[in-house]
Amino acid sequence: MAAMIDRWQLFEAGHCRHPEIAARRDGALRPCQFPSLAATLHHRQHGWLLFDTGYARHFLQATEPFPERLYRWTTPVHGASEQALAGQLQAQGIAPAQIAHIVLSHLHGDHVAGVADFPQARVYCAEAAWAHLQQCNRVQATANGYLPALLADVPARLTGLQALPLAATVPAPLHGFAPPRDLFGDGSVLLVDLPGHAPGHTGLWFADADGPVFLVADAVWSSDALEKAVLPPALVTAWLGDGPRYRDTFARLHALGRQYPGVRLIPSHCRRWRPARGSA
Repeated sequence: MAAMIDRWQLFEAGHCRHPEIAARRDGALRPCQFPSLAATLHHRQHGWLLFDTGYARHFLQATEPFPERLYRWTTPVHGASEQALAGQLQAQGIAPAQIAHIVLSHLHGDHVAGVADFPQARVYCAEAAWAHLQQCNRVQATANGYLPALLADVPARLTGLQALPLAATVPAPLHGFAPPRDLFGDGSVLLVDLPGHAPGHTGLWFADADGPVFLVADAVWSSDALEKAVLPPALVTAWLGDGPRYRDTFARLHALGRQYPGVRLIPSHCRRWRPARGSA
């Protein structure tokens, strides 16, 4: 049977600069680029789906006042407007109104800044992610990497993952994880709990004609680090989320990669996976 996902593509929607050591404990102190990757998938029946949106001009607007400006200072952003996902899709003939679904891996600003550019899309995220955002005041939100202004119109079009059915069939590589949710009810797109980086952190599993793809968002920041089992510094994982759960998820993904080398594991900030300029 033909794969239900008949087209997909990675896009770089801006990037930030930050010391490499924040992402891997053997990294350098010098700043390096962390691309903000988003993915488009086309389902034969359900149309276009986004996994995250990367940066957009809305990020610059949301980080203009204090305390939100501290976010911009901590991770200087480049290409937020010029590389916004909506513009790149329009250049390929895909209008924002054609995007029917957006799955958010989590709610950090670098993953959700373009959501407002797709106002007709149904938005999906874990209930734990949304609940944590609602509990934060502006200072707490900024400290946690949230920019609530980016998601102002989302409540009216939000679906929590627990409203989706559990997958009837779970691919063998996912047996080490919590039972995934089935986005369309046909097994084509599975949403997998990858805890640790942020509340409700979620990955997306699908298959194309060449085999399975696992978009792991920020459960891993570098394919090389995952393959070599090089974790971020404990201080970083504790500051951003739940350190022990992050390390457990990382270990499970490392084991998956070793046991199933045919699975393409794609982190959201890995330079190995950034598209060549002009190809996206």
